[in-house]
Amino acid sequence: MRMLPLVSLALLALSPAAFATGDAAAGKAKSAVCAACHGADGNTPIDANTPKLAGQHEDYLAKVLRDYRSGARANAIMGAQAGNLKDQDIDDLAAYYAAQKGDLKEIPQH
Repeated sequence: MRMLPLVSLALLALSPAAFATGDAAAGKAKSAVCAACHGADGNTPIDANTPKLAGQHEDYLAKVLRDYRSGARANAIMGAQAGNLKDQDIDDLAAYYAAQKGDLKEIPQH
């Protein structure tokens, strides 16, 4: 019976929320530049080639931005944008966009 609290604590420590370090309110304030292409809430109004960020997983968004910043993921525009971001900026932006309601739709197969 004593193991149950320890197991519960261990599972909580491994949950994605335990690793979340971003501040969504701060991310919203930092997202003005992103909004030009990705939309104010991350639901891009531009075209199918611009990713929708709203509702994506926070850890995924943070990893992608870090990969653009390091050059591990190549895109001239995103590499330049992410190159100016600090770790906390990335975490805040990821938290903000993850908290938004996405309007992703299934793309029909042709």
